[in-house]
Amino acid sequence: MRMYDIIRKKRDGCELSAEEIRFFIDGYVQDRIPDYQAAALCMAIYYRGMTDAETVAMTECMAQSGDTVDLSRFGALSVDKHSTGGVGDKTSLIICPIVASLGCKVAKMSGRGLGHTGGTVDKLESIPGYRVTMSQEAFMHQVEEIGIAVIGQSGNLTPADKKLYALRDVTATVDSIPLITSSIMSKKLAAGSRNIVLDVKVGSGAFMKTPQTATELARTMVNIGKQCGRNVSALITDMNRPLGRAIGNTLEVIEAVEVLTGKRRGDLYEVSVALATEMVTLVKGINDPEARSLVIDAIDSGAAFDKLKEWIAAQGGDIRYLQDTSRFETPSCITPVISPADGYITAMDTERIGSAAVLLGAGRSRKDEPIDYAAGIIVEQKTGDRVSAGEVLATLYSNDERAISPATERYLGAISFGDEPPESGKLILGVVG
Repeated sequence: MRMYDIIRKKRDGCELSAEEIRFFIDGYVQDRIPDYQAAALCMAIYYRGMTDAETVAMTECMAQSGDTVDLSRFGALSVDKHSTGGVGDKTSLIICPIVASLGCKVAKMSGRGLGHTGGTVDKLESIPGYRVTMSQEAFMHQVEEIGIAVIGQSGNLTPADKKLYALRDVTATVDSIPLITSSIMSKKLAAGSRNIVLDVKVGSGAFMKTPQTATELARTMVNIGKQCGRNVSALITDMNRPLGRAIGNTLEVIEAVEVLTGKRRGDLYEVSVALATEMVTLVKGINDPEARSLVIDAIDSGAAFDKLKEWIAAQGGDIRYLQDTSRFETPSCITPVISPADGYITAMDTERIGSAAVLLGAGRSRKDEPIDYAAGIIVEQKTGDRVSAGEVLATLYSNDERAISPATERYLGAISFGDEPPESGKLILGVVG
């Protein structure tokens, strides 16, 4: 078998066999296949696509390319959630303790933020003392004892995906649905959960810009996950405006606490409840209204917040910061963004708003870049709100005074004004299961 023949076969629109895909993945991970041939195959896949059988084979090969986590001891109770990435998306901090308080087992490996999207691990590390690494034995024991553990992606999990994603990122082959599917689902398969809920974001702050492409991606991932033996469903959720009011690590932790303690409702609450409901539905095999009632009661009774504190304490975090969020650092620069006009906010370029938070220090442009946990944005006015000239649109937080001016300019450039209110959009655009 030769890599040249595999590239030519896909270039000509033919279906690759599972053996040919295995030859490619194994050879690339073991450095027997050079980057230029891997890039050529990715480009052929980008243009020619893959059948479901090919995508299943690619996903399984990538999942098996390194270490895997065995969660079989938890039976049907293990559950995970994956978001395709957005701005202000701190739902994992909310839904994981909710579902754990209801008897689900959440053994989760999360990533760091890069570009305009935030990372769960960075948010957790903004809580003093929180440890994002632990031995596999300690990880499993914590899940067994309290129902939840969340750590950073570590070890030799899906090395094929790490290599391929880095290559796709520099060869303009990222936005291929078969390649996106195999990348996301291989990590979920390797992480071991029986039940998986996908949060597929759509809009100006998401990777998928239209409902049509988001729905196609969701359907493909759900289908592939089921063919790989997992219980999978997906929610398609709006990312045409930031989720919630807070963008930035400490600020998002504070907002998550506010949701779990009943101090905040709105879009973040609704999306979190919807995702948690779907997770409980998969695990317990009950209908949506019953699962939603359990989820809401877990918040209202304080059980979910108690589980959050138990989880954070188990991983070394100082829960005094959760009990009194005023303990978190206040940055040296807190500056309002002032509306230049009267009218309705008709649209928000959410990706641009996320990049303004990166300028303030809340995110990274490179993987090795440090972040300022206290930096970020509080969004005061959102799409559909009527504002007056001179009114505060947002508040910027940073320890770098030089970042305030360019971040202000970028934020203002992300806001569109009009004389008439826009049509109100849905938070949950669809469910695929």
